[in-house]
Amino acid sequence: MPVQQLAWRAIEKVWGRRDFPASYGTASDFADPVGEIWFEDAGASELLIKRLFTSERLSIQVHPSDEQARASGHARGKDEAWFVLTAEPGATIGAGFAAALTADELRAAALDGSIETLLTWHEVKPGDFFYVPAGTVHAIGAGLSLLEIQQNIDLTYRLFDYGRPRALQLAEGIAASVAQPYVHRPIARIGASREVLAAGPKFVVERLSGSTQHDLPASPAAPVWLMPISPGCTVDGMGIAPGMVWLADGPAQVRLGADDCLLIAYAGEKAY
Repeated sequence: MPVQQLAWRAIEKVWGRRDFPASYGTASDFADPVGEIWFEDAGASELLIKRLFTSERLSIQVHPSDEQARASGHARGKDEAWFVLTAEPGATIGAGFAAALTADELRAAALDGSIETLLTWHEVKPGDFFYVPAGTVHAIGAGLSLLEIQQNIDLTYRLFDYGRPRALQLAEGIAASVAQPYVHRPIARIGASREVLAAGPKFVVERLSGSTQHDLPASPAAPVWLMPISPGCTVDGMGIAPGMVWLADGPAQVRLGADDCLLIAYAGEKAY
């Protein structure tokens, strides 16, 4: 079949939650709170899709670029993007700084904890989107459920963790950081029902919404990830449920009703 539902696995995190959707099990199935659901395919894909649930702020962290990661023996660096699904009142995402910091200033702020107040905390609501290039200092706040689209690598450098007993990677993190203000990318509308939320450099994320029929030009060499936000989406006549992720590795046809929404993602630097 050109479209398959991806298997998932739950990852327990200190900042996770016990009130996650029942489709992923129950709190009694896990010793610790569930923070992430990973949707993985059997191949060594370029992208990884996660769903995150937060009850506390994540560490203030940064990811390296492809070049920096490969210099350390890793396959790639990590650009990532977030689509907010639910947000408690006042929930925030930290990304970038009000003004640029030098490496010495960033190190000092990480050591004395002032990095938490220097980071710009953006209040968010459902439907908000952030593309976070490698080098962006960031932290996801509490009270959120979101989709994360990322390069397929588990490579994070923590700069500050609010006193939690977890290791920091200050030298690597400061070397990888581009400590500047965060700038939202403009959304490009392509037709009445198609928006490009981010176009490269590492991957493209699109939002399809409203009554539409859309043909996906997927192939084994250029797969497309499908993330339904509402329950009325179909692909090749098959219903695809929110909370799960599908992968198309061949041509497929998506249909949405008037009130439906679907995210799609694929590797590359421009929309097809």
